[in-house]
Amino acid sequence: MNINLTGRHLEITPAIREHVTTKLGKLKRHFDNVIDINVILSVDKLKQKAEATVHLSGKTVFAETDDSNLYVAIDNLVDSLDRQILKHKDKSSARRHDDTGSHAAAE
Repeated sequence: MNINLTGRHLEITPAIREHVTTKLGKLKRHFDNVIDINVILSVDKLKQKAEATVHLSGKTVFAETDDSNLYVAIDNLVDSLDRQILKHKDKSSARRHDDTGSHAAAE
């Protein structure tokens, strides 16, 4: 799993980098097919913004959050990504374990 961390109008300190990598490690525990994660942290006056693009095998997931505290924005971002990835995992496993035995796409 490759993590690319970018800061816009913000210097990425070792503490921020450590917080992001430990929180994103949660995603790896739930779903092994995470290929690449691009995280962009930005600051606009009083708004701290965190956005991420996660490349999975077969899908790309995007999430964006903002808060007055950067660490809270990162936590909310990881929670949002976690929900989306678990939903993707459930859908893909439902397709594999269809009662008919076929590999038809679930709609």
